[in-house]
Amino acid sequence: MIRLMGGKISKKNPFVIYNIFPRLLGKMSIWGSHMQRAKDMGFTWIYINPLSYPGFSGSLYSVKDYYKVNPLFLDDSSKSEDDQLKDMIKEAHSMGLNVMFDFVINHTAIDSVLTESHPDWYLRGPRGGIKRPEVWEGDKLVATWGDLGEIDNKNSVDRDNLWQYWKDLLDYYLSLGVDGFRCDAAYQVLPELWTKLISHCKKKSKKIMFFAETLGCEIELVVALAEAGFDFTFNSSKWWDFREEWCLSQYRENAPLAPSIAFAESHDTLRLAKELDNNEAAIKMRYLFSVIYSTSVMMPIGFEYGFRRKPDVVNTSPDNWEDINIDLSSFIAKANQLKYRYQVFNEDNDITLVNLNNENVFAMIKTSRDCKEKVLIIINKSLGVHRHINIKLSEILASDLSIIQDLSIEYAMDSIPTVLDYSLRPAQVMIFYVKN
Repeated sequence: MIRLMGGKISKKNPFVIYNIFPRLLGKMSIWGSHMQRAKDMGFTWIYINPLSYPGFSGSLYSVKDYYKVNPLFLDDSSKSEDDQLKDMIKEAHSMGLNVMFDFVINHTAIDSVLTESHPDWYLRGPRGGIKRPEVWEGDKLVATWGDLGEIDNKNSVDRDNLWQYWKDLLDYYLSLGVDGFRCDAAYQVLPELWTKLISHCKKKSKKIMFFAETLGCEIELVVALAEAGFDFTFNSSKWWDFREEWCLSQYRENAPLAPSIAFAESHDTLRLAKELDNNEAAIKMRYLFSVIYSTSVMMPIGFEYGFRRKPDVVNTSPDNWEDINIDLSSFIAKANQLKYRYQVFNEDNDITLVNLNNENVFAMIKTSRDCKEKVLIIINKSLGVHRHINIKLSEILASDLSIIQDLSIEYAMDSIPTVLDYSLRPAQVMIFYVKN
């Protein structure tokens, strides 16, 4: 049994996150209908990619000035930039939505205002210039981001002032009404700094939440971030084939430290509708799994309509809004409702794999921390083929047949048979629930 630290995430207010990609929408003053759609689908948080004034490349993640807003997101009203930010946040709050900002402190734009005012805050390359972020595979340089400059949060000779700058920036965001921060590439920043920044904010409000972006991060670094005080980390279940051990191993190692966020798609990945060639059943399966696997789930704008074009941090514009390809909004709303109704889906809790004697069928039992709820989840891993199972649910769940409920979003059974002799549809997910 996993013993988890930290507070209980309540089904009364689950962490269900909708990612608004600002370049796709444009001016903040017209975001209301999109936030309302998120609310109607059961989302409780809005995560927004960087809104700060960008450097020469125009990339959302190449910040030139943290205290100015990207003109793409401002309207022509007489209101100040800060007031327009506050209005957007107030509108979200009026719908009962919390707002999460992206917090990017491992790099800035190479033409940031800080490169001139505080050159000592940056790492230096072999020729003395500001170091650009690089990606290496062994001894091979794969990519360099020429529009970025790496911040030296660890060894800057002016580290005290640098760290104070980040505290002041957080204070500024808090003054706007922000409820939480998704910390970009958190594993590239010293855990000691995160501990100080998180503690600084929590002293002002215990309700402020910190989410560590850990895409592609090794489990040891994820654990270090959890220990640094992050409320949530992201997991890599999107890439799980339901066969290899790594996903469950990471889940179990991280669970005692911090709850995790799963996603079927993010702004950094290919659109699932494109990746799965519009296989609706497979897309639904991956989203539903992300809902029931982890404490929290995140979904990017456009997923509900089966968008196929990957968001681009430099080039995406409102003109790239796509026609509805597949309308998944009703299914997503039903899946999200599981988090409102059952505590077992609001935890990173104990998971036990179940062998159903069919290598093409995945099955696991999740048990709530208080052991009062238990679910058997069965998934047909085959995306185009039916798969047969023949099982006794009462034996697998060690429960009387009369108290087993079918919570499946689609094709739920009216009554539970003594023997479940069943042909699973391609990518079908079955969910059987017991409350003790």
